[in-house]
Amino acid sequence: MVRAILAGGLVLGVGAAVTLAAWNDSEFATGAFGAGSFNLEGQETIAAGFSDHETAPGAPLAFVVEPLNLAPEDVVYAPFAVRLDADTTADAVITLSSTGAGPNVANLTYEVLTTTDFECDADTTGDVLVAAGAVPTTAGAATFSLAEGAGAVAGAPVNLCLIVTAGAGLIEGADATVTWQFAAESVSDND
Repeated sequence: MVRAILAGGLVLGVGAAVTLAAWNDSEFATGAFGAGSFNLEGQETIAAGFSDHETAPGAPLAFVVEPLNLAPEDVVYAPFAVRLDADTTADAVITLSSTGAGPNVANLTYEVLTTTDFECDADTTGDVLVAAGAVPTTAGAATFSLAEGAGAVAGAPVNLCLIVTAGAGLIEGADATVTWQFAAESVSDND
C-alpha cells in the first residue's frame, strides 16, 4: 500500500513537471516616426534669389514704374515668385491674401497673373490668378498649389506678376501700403 501511494505520488509529480514546462514566445513591432520639413520662400528680384520673408512687411517689391509718384489711372508692375525649399517634404496649397493701410489704400486695386518666366511689365501675359479690380484688403483672394522638389532640390517656382492700378480718386500727396501674404499649408502625402 505504501508502494501504491509512492507510485501514485511519483506519477503526480511527473504530471506536474510536464504541466510546468510550457513554452513562451513573443512578437514585437516598432514604428519610427518623425516630422517632415516645410518651408516656403520668395523671390522679389532675380539678383536677390530665393529667401525667407516670414513676417510683414516682407520682401520689398521692385515695381517697374515708380510706385511712390502715382497719378490717377497709373499702373505699376512687380514680379514675385514662391517655391518650396530643398528641405521641404510635402506639397503645399498657397492662399493669397492682402492687407492695406493709408489714406490711398481705397484708391488702389490689383491683379495677379501667374507667368512662365520671372518678369512683370505692361507686356507680360499669363493666367489670371486674381482678377483686375481686387481691393488691397482681400482675404483669401486666390489659392494655388506648389509641389515639393525631388531629393534635395527645391520645388519649381510659381512666377507671379502683381499689377497695381491707381484709381481716379487717388488723393494727391497721400500714401498707401499694400502687403500680400502667401500662406502655405502642407498637403499630406498620407492621404
